[in-house]
Amino acid sequence: MSDPTSTLPPFLSVRKLEAWYGRGQVLFGVDLEVGRGEAVVLIGRNGAGKSTTMRAIMRLTPRVSGDVRLDGAPIGRLETHEIARAGIGYVPEDRRIFASLTVEQNLEVGRLPARGGRVWTPDELFKLFPNLGRMRNRPGAQMSGGEQQMLAIARSLMGNPHCLLLDEPSEGLAPVIVDGIAEAVAELKARGVALLLSEQNAPFARRVASRAYAIERGQIRFSGTMAELSASPAINEQHLSV
Repeated sequence: MSDPTSTLPPFLSVRKLEAWYGRGQVLFGVDLEVGRGEAVVLIGRNGAGKSTTMRAIMRLTPRVSGDVRLDGAPIGRLETHEIARAGIGYVPEDRRIFASLTVEQNLEVGRLPARGGRVWTPDELFKLFPNLGRMRNRPGAQMSGGEQQMLAIARSLMGNPHCLLLDEPSEGLAPVIVDGIAEAVAELKARGVALLLSEQNAPFARRVASRAYAIERGQIRFSGTMAELSASPAINEQHLSV
């Protein structure tokens, strides 16, 4: 079943996604989808279930159920590394770069074989993120938070994903870095990558995404276009920082 607010066929499709930590259930029947070349934002306050949704898609939570499909192929029962090889990249909120490795070495860690389509190279990524090109031999520990965020995204792209999950990509970053990430998102959309972003930053969300889902207490409470979201002050106040 397609989302009626989407004008693109689903590339990433999530149906009835549920997740638990121990005996505590934290996701309850989450449905969402993202088309090729589309950026969709998952909004919600801290603890609403945004990060858990992404972790559940990647099977990084202890217990998960539901149907997850990538380009129509079921991937919900695959292991995390198999999901990555199927074509989903994931940039967690804490970035998890290797502090002792240089920029170039971090990128090599993320390299996966091509799976059709355009293959990302370090040189192409340095064009996408010029700051990284000027510090290719710098260890991760000597980079700012914004530079580490760009590196985390670039490292994920070395896996040549068709779909990219970005968890709070703008959180705590300087405006100039946020601008660079927004430009990178636009380039990825132009290349046909499907992007699911979790966000609380309203201006950034409106700038990069065409549609939004609002999550609260592990359940989707709103699904619609960014125009519909902007026209609903109550939804904005409840789920987004302004």
